[in-house]
Amino acid sequence: MPSQAAPAPDGSTRVRNDQWHLRYLRTQEAQRISQGQGVVVAVPDTGVDTHPDLRNNLLAGADMIPGGNGDGRQDGNSHGTCMAGIIAAHGRGSIGALGIAPQAKILPVYDTPSNGLGEPDDLARSIEYAVRNGADVISVSAAGSPTAAMQQAISAALNADVVIVAAAGNAPRDSGVSYPASVEGVIAVGGVDTNGGHAAVSVTGPELDVVAPAVDIYCPSLNGRYRVSTGTSDATAIVAGAAALVRAKYPDLPASEVVHRLTATAVDKGPPGRDDEYGYGVIDLVAALTADVPPLPPDWATASPPPNNTPATTVAAEPAGGGSDDNSTARGLATLGVIVAAAGGYLLWRRRRDADDPPPRISR
Repeated sequence: MPSQAAPAPDGSTRVRNDQWHLRYLRTQEAQRISQGQGVVVAVPDTGVDTHPDLRNNLLAGADMIPGGNGDGRQDGNSHGTCMAGIIAAHGRGSIGALGIAPQAKILPVYDTPSNGLGEPDDLARSIEYAVRNGADVISVSAAGSPTAAMQQAISAALNADVVIVAAAGNAPRDSGVSYPASVEGVIAVGGVDTNGGHAAVSVTGPELDVVAPAVDIYCPSLNGRYRVSTGTSDATAIVAGAAALVRAKYPDLPASEVVHRLTATAVDKGPPGRDDEYGYGVIDLVAALTADVPPLPPDWATASPPPNNTPATTVAAEPAGGGSDDNSTARGLATLGVIVAAAGGYLLWRRRRDADDPPPRISR
């Protein structure tokens, strides 16, 4: 039966129903357990607009490059606003966009101009700023070069017990898992489509950890409006939101155990155990919050790998139908992946290959 609410010109009435990924991930059930309260998620990106569905959760951040208003709360591209909204939009009652963790706070850091091409060292400074200013999770939707500054920033964030999530990369532009998703200790996020299968836009590779919806993701945009986006950036923002839910539910859990929960409870897809298309499987919000997950052993960093992925105790819901692309935003936007990394690394035993040489600039 169609909704009786009058349609709003900004799309806020219909967008909640268009957010198919919320139903697929059983977000409503998960949010009865945790909504990310008390958790700060840093979003180094193109800035974050003060969208009505997001502004109550938007902290004052910082600008790493000229052109912003000084606190990260300005976006000329819409990519950063979309990512922040996927993570922590609170909506307006039953209308507007809803994020995975609607009580988490967003720390916006402007480090990429509106053309979507930034400098790796600006991203490095963003990560350092996020760590200094209390970020519990860092969500980076970018691919770039492993400069000395970037390597130092990632290492410092991991050592500071911050969860970092990074997008694996988008095909055909990327041929393999990109930096910094390819770094040990960073969760590399790929994507699935509206049917729960491998998303064509998502790269594959031995570095991949988990997957999440990455196709036709509706999210806040500029001037109070909305966009539909496709890419591993979107999947990464979802996983960053999942990390916020877990950190709120288990505030004393170290980052390595947060990551362990997310990977151990993922719903296995493809061949049994970890594979290059799905990693350990599709993120399962409810299982990550409720499953009895044994802790990592004291010598986990050097332990032998388990023969298969730990099975989830719950099963992800079937997709409720994909959101239709109304051409309101660029499906082909150079979005990439958010970073959720775990301090100290995770699953150091897994096999990796050297990443392909990344582009000299970060791209979103």
